[in-house]
Amino acid sequence: MQIRFHKYQGTGNDFVMIDDREETFPANDSKVIGFLCDRKMGVGADGVILIQNHPTEDFRMIYFNPDGSKSLCGNGSRCAIAFAQSLGIIDQKTTFETTDGIHDAFIEGDIYHFHLHDVGQVEQISDTDLFINTGSPHHIQLVDQVDQVDLLQVGRSIRYSDKYAPGGTNVNFVEKKEHGIKVRTYERGVENETLSCGTGVTACALAAEQLAYKSPITVETKGGILMVSFEKDESNRYKNIYLAGPAKKVFEGVVEVPR
Repeated sequence: MQIRFHKYQGTGNDFVMIDDREETFPANDSKVIGFLCDRKMGVGADGVILIQNHPTEDFRMIYFNPDGSKSLCGNGSRCAIAFAQSLGIIDQKTTFETTDGIHDAFIEGDIYHFHLHDVGQVEQISDTDLFINTGSPHHIQLVDQVDQVDLLQVGRSIRYSDKYAPGGTNVNFVEKKEHGIKVRTYERGVENETLSCGTGVTACALAAEQLAYKSPITVETKGGILMVSFEKDESNRYKNIYLAGPAKKVFEGVVEVPR
């Protein structure tokens, strides 16, 4: 079976993008998704994204982790917006559906602003650890030097801990900087570090607000710089949350998928 694809990346978080408006992609076949994400045998990516028609919104985005599970993906959403624009589906503004419902977004030059849903609860686990759900679950740990963290070992131990069983969680490590924060993320479903995680960056920015940082917050990741802006109301609810950053096409092609 041959599949035509486009490869996009948003601050190093990379995705196989597929125009599935005719709904021919075998979305229920996790082996196909795993093959496409495989960096040695397939195309290589942190996830697979389908763009489909939607009855009322501009399009439907379906995001798959390499293991075939679905979740909200912030950087993937920004890449999906860029891909939809390249397909002529949208211009400078859009509303679309993804895993956790309807979102809107807008484009300024090469910066893609993705509007996340409100966040009403921040769980303070300890002096250094928090939990925030920004459409995907995120454990956040404050550290002195993020580059010194044994991310795979510590990330896996938290991701698979009894506290988050059975579904698990993404795990983020955050270092406070003079102008913003620096973040590394262990992503559930990818089961490894990614160069950037959009919903994780957003969760970490909201956590930084708890440490007296003010919106907008600059977030440094291994893959580049992202910006998170938000408002906080009288009930301590975070609203008008936007994740902003670049999204770029890398290449396109056709891949032969074994069945």
